[in-house]
Amino acid sequence: MECTIHWTPGTGMGFVAETGSGHFLTMDGAPDGGGRNLAPRPMETVLAGTGGCTAYDVVLILKRGRHDVTGCQVKLTSERAATDPKVFTKIHMHFVVSGRGVPATAVERAIALSHERYCSASIMLGKTAEITTSFEFVDAG
Repeated sequence: MECTIHWTPGTGMGFVAETGSGHFLTMDGAPDGGGRNLAPRPMETVLAGTGGCTAYDVVLILKRGRHDVTGCQVKLTSERAATDPKVFTKIHMHFVVSGRGVPATAVERAIALSHERYCSASIMLGKTAEITTSFEFVDAG
């Protein structure tokens, strides 16, 4: 996996990431650090990537279990260290899964498998942060 980051000097502290798969992602800093608040902060993209990673796992695990899942949302809240390096120290992931007749135990199992085995991002962040999860299921049937 590769990624190349390009600073765009005209933006102050704006950056464009070009991923190995050929996609682009913009990032910017806060105004107090020279940025113009034109895009997510780099650490916000880390948090977003972690949410995407675990949501992907949960949906895939439920689909492979032949469950009728129709939606998955993950809201992440976090805390960071007060001093540099300001690593994540706590992350909570709240999942809202919707579908038809999906047992709560299946949702709970999918989240646990993602958290313990499959989501590289959350497992990596778990080295510095206490990661907790919760979920609710919305029956669309």
